[in-house]
Amino acid sequence: IGWLDLPEPADPAKPTLLLIGDSTVRNGRGDGDGGQWGWGDLLPAHFDAAKVNVVNRAIGGLSSRTFRTQGHWERALMLLKPGDWVVMQFGHNDPAPLNDDQRARGTIKGTGEETETIDNLLTGRPEVVHTYGWYLRQYIREAKAAGVTPVVGSPVPRKTWQDGRIVRSGADSYGGWARQVAAEEGVAFIDLNELVAARYDALGEAAVNALFADAHTHTSRAGAEVNAEIVAAELKQRRIGNAERRTSNAER
Repeated sequence: IGWLDLPEPADPAKPTLLLIGDSTVRNGRGDGDGGQWGWGDLLPAHFDAAKVNVVNRAIGGLSSRTFRTQGHWERALMLLKPGDWVVMQFGHNDPAPLNDDQRARGTIKGTGEETETIDNLLTGRPEVVHTYGWYLRQYIREAKAAGVTPVVGSPVPRKTWQDGRIVRSGADSYGGWARQVAAEEGVAFIDLNELVAARYDALGEAAVNALFADAHTHTSRAGAEVNAEIVAAELKQRRIGNAERRTSNAER
């Protein structure tokens, strides 16, 4: 994974706000290749680097399942300490097939305890696949156990219009499931799907076209900045990533 050039906290002594997710958060090496940027690449500019590390560990092409099974969550969690925060946003890649010889990254729809045992065609190993909500719960609970505050975001919307409005992720889809898990686990939830969609609606189709670097999924730098501005405002409203480092349960 060295080619990804994944960042680490510049100053481990300072509080860290760490991001995990897919390419809508960090695309490729996070350098704007092909004109595509994730909102996490633009988020650090909204915080004071002298007071907090903003570390974007999202990886393009991964789902809530494969970010975990490929070991990226374990490595990310090792960078965190009690009092830090982790913001998670998954969902764009979770509808993919559960098992194939290309990416094998899909999750079972919903938030329940259903499982499916597969012989993974990509890894050649047996695997128990869970629901999207199950994977989110593991991130939340393991972050809490480490004294880290988790924040759940619904997936940012694609550029898909219907009747003059951006199509939302409804209650019975990834946006709704993310909200449900956050409520059940008692953690902060940011409805990026609705917040960003509302901004796009207000801007209109012509203006929104300039915010994307492909047909409907990956934002340009301008689009990533719009999304980063929304994320930053929501985090600051909740005093997440603020200068004062909070005392975690582990330190009390």
